Amino acid sequence: MPISIPDSELSLSFVRASGPGGQNVNKVSTAVELRFDVAHSPSLPEPVRRRLIALAGNRVTQDGILILTAREHRTQEANRAEARMRLDELIARAEVVPKRRRASRPTLGSKLRRLNDKSQRSSAKKLRGRPSDD
Repeated sequence: MPISIPDSELSLSFVRASGPGGQNVNKVSTAVELRFDVAHSPSLPEPVRRRLIALAGNRVTQDGILILTAREHRTQEANRAEARMRLDELIARAEVVPKRRRASRPTLGSKLRRLNDKSQRSSAKKLRGRPSDD
């Protein structure tokens, strides 16, 4: 079951963005900064919270607040949707429990093939040497 974050847990602020926008770029605050308190969110189970903090990396502050910035589009609405979509994707990736790696051993056949290849390479390299005086 996918985790949904209510809008009440999100904080959105709008700032002026560089990039596309023409004359509006200096007048209209279209870039969106989305803040989500990962550390104290009641919507996230503890394992998902830990994986989300690890996945987000340096986008999470020391206080556990995730900050996403969206400024690709020319409108606030599009940038707001972009930021929300990125948050949802990040949470969906954090929901996936990674498989535990089980150590395996090389098979007998793979060991024999490796040793056979080594000996073939060795004999090919021996042929590159100076001819002997025999």
